[in-house]
Amino acid sequence: MLHILHAADLHLDAPFAALSPDQARQRRQEQRQLLSRLADLAIDRGADLVLLAGDLLDHRQTYRETAQALADQLGRIPAPVAIAPGNHDFHALSSLYAAPIWPRNVIIFRDSRPALMELPFCDLYGAAFTGQYRDDSPLQGFTAPETGKPAVMVCHGEVEGAGRYGPISREDIAHSGLTYLALGHIHSCSGLRREGNTYWAYPGCPEGRGFDETGDKGALWVTIDDEGTVETEFVPLAARNYEILECDLTGRDPLQALLGALESGSVDDIARVILTGEAQRPDLAALAQAAQGRRWALTLRDHTRLPRDQWERMEEDSLTGLFLRDMRRRMDAAQTEEERATLAQALRFGLAALENGEDLP
Repeated sequence: MLHILHAADLHLDAPFAALSPDQARQRRQEQRQLLSRLADLAIDRGADLVLLAGDLLDHRQTYRETAQALADQLGRIPAPVAIAPGNHDFHALSSLYAAPIWPRNVIIFRDSRPALMELPFCDLYGAAFTGQYRDDSPLQGFTAPETGKPAVMVCHGEVEGAGRYGPISREDIAHSGLTYLALGHIHSCSGLRREGNTYWAYPGCPEGRGFDETGDKGALWVTIDDEGTVETEFVPLAARNYEILECDLTGRDPLQALLGALESGSVDDIARVILTGEAQRPDLAALAQAAQGRRWALTLRDHTRLPRDQWERMEEDSLTGLFLRDMRRRMDAAQTEEERATLAQALRFGLAALENGEDLP
């Protein structure tokens, strides 16, 4: 029985540009704390091997002390740790992967083609990004020979991708001869997949960085039995999750509706609340202030529609009436909810401008 911890896409020192500067600094610190949770998981569960499938570092700005913290935590693990650099942390002579900071148990794959590291319990393969992009598949033309041991590979790439981030076809996977392919690049957990006799998976990122990365984030605990059958378990690791909530204000007090939407969930999480329904323009700043403490970070988006009585001026012989008639025609012709929501916002801004008002989003 072989036990593997598979993680990827930590993006250490990410900018967290949507947060305040203080919150962004705290989130980067929490990313470093994630490293100790990752190491503890490997130690407590007795991992035989740890696979880190790229983008551990964020190329926009990575501090050497962050890479040192990563190296220190990986050095605590009493098992081999294999890193396959990705497009954000590609291997080069100037990269932090070339710095003399990595402990002896850490294996860093440096070649774009699969390289073999023979371990007592498996044949370990890995391939690296050596630049920000790669148009070829890291599995192109590769087939692992049968040796009687599980064949495991770690790399960064995009299954069925058509772009410049290591596109991997399902045929590549099926013909690879691998037992398990540990992938990175996609930030949501794929669950365990299979092509031919080869199992593969993305663990997703272990910490979300924005509202395109909502829900639980973590790593995969992978078990390969003596028959070559693979099972995976998702293990949550994130200190905070991102969530998007909707709150209908129709016929309701805005603050009570908002507090109700925030009633469930964790105060440690980061939330975006979309205000919907028919209502007068809500005071977003006042609502956010009143809901302070219900989430670690909270943003509000106003997608409400004006109450129907706002259309009463539509028949006026005035610029406002002309504007309302034109907007009603456009909204009646809208094909999608997204288009209608955009027009509703334009209606609100237009009325505010015509009435010399102020309508801040």
